This record gives sequence, structure tokens and C-alpha cells, in this order.
Amino acid sequence: MLCVEETIGVTGAAQIPKQRGDLLLDSAVRYAEERHWDVFPGTWLEAAEGTEMCSCGQSDCALPGAHAARADWAAQATGSAAGARRLWSKHPKASVLLPTGRTFDALDVAESAGFLALARMERMRLAIGPVTCTPDRRMLFFVLPGAAQKVGDLVRRLGWSPESIDLITRGEGHYVAAPPTRVGGCGAVQWARRPTVANRWLPDVEELISPLTYACGQEAAARRARRA
Repeated sequence: MLCVEETIGVTGAAQIPKQRGDLLLDSAVRYAEERHWDVFPGTWLEAAEGTEMCSCGQSDCALPGAHAARADWAAQATGSAAGARRLWSKHPKASVLLPTGRTFDALDVAESAGFLALARMERMRLAIGPVTCTPDRRMLFFVLPGAAQKVGDLVRRLGWSPESIDLITRGEGHYVAAPPTRVGGCGAVQWARRPTVANRWLPDVEELISPLTYACGQEAAARRARRA
């Protein structure tokens, strides 16, 4: 299995025992300043009776410490480094969330399919954008905006039914959690391929859809075989 690369400003989920405000602020500012990504602060984790709970107060929160804190999050998002500093100065422990459908969309697949696709992309020498790994064993591939409108037709042209494979597109109206955001006690979001100067220009979905569809198809076939 490929190694997960070092996250921006951190050295890995195992070394983040707490949601450190300095790392979150620094990361949010760098995403806005260096990548021109919009950012906004989400919920955060709070100590409660020997455990950590989401600041939203819901004991059954599905994404503790890693979801939008306000209904108007889309209007709150800023692409300004100064704006990011101002937002995180109010809530230093807030998760770092990135709206999709603006400067990028995200192709969301199971981790096993994601690593298989990533290996194929490297063999094919494709230009790969940033890629995250989440604690719930998902991988998100950042591509140019507009992917959400194209994926269905592209998958069908490759001979697959979009409903038969586990490939989700995050576009307008959605957001993703960015490193070093922690999700409850499960761990932190990390970079499998971190943002660099080399991948500043994101690939179009057409460039990555073939290896991703193939990998998701293999994953779907394996699931069916396990059920048989």
C-alpha cells in the first residue's frame, strides 16, 4: 500500500492528540493564500466527561468536530488569508472545511479503490491533483470544478452504471474536511498527495475518470464475490 504523505503543518494523525488551534489556523491561511481555496470554520471537539464531543452538542453526531457549524456556511467561506485569520481567531479549534464546486470538485471513493487508482495513475504518468484520506477510509481526488455534471456520462461511456460503483462527486453545495481536521476519536484527515507547486493546476475529471472507474469497478466486483 502506498504511504500517506505528510500533511501540511503536521506529521500525521497519530501525533495530533488534540485539535491544535495553531495548526488549524496556519493550514486555513495557507489554503487561502497559496492555493486560493475558499475556507470556512466548522465545528470542533470539546472535552466532556472523559471523552470528546462535537461542539454542535449532538451526542449522535455523525461527523463530530468536522461539519459545518452554520446553515449559511457557503456565505461565510472566504478566499482571503486575512479573512481566514479573522474567522479562526474567533474559534481556534474549529475544523477546516473547503467548499466544493468553486475552485475544485472532489471525487470521493473507498480507500481501497483510491489507492489502486492512484497506483494506476502513477503508472500512466497522469497529472494528479491533491488527494486526501479520511478517517472513515475514503479518498478524495481534487479536480477542476464541473466534474459533478460530467461523471455520470463519463462512467457510462466506460461501460459502467454510475449506480453500480462507489464513486461520489462533491460539487456545488457540498464541502470537504481538510487536513489537519480531526473527526471525533477516529483520527485526522491527511494528505495522500499534498498540495504542491507541481499540482497547482488541477486535472480535469476526464483525465482521472478511467483509472478511478476501473478501481471502483474492481471494488464492486470484490464486494459481490464476498456476498456470493
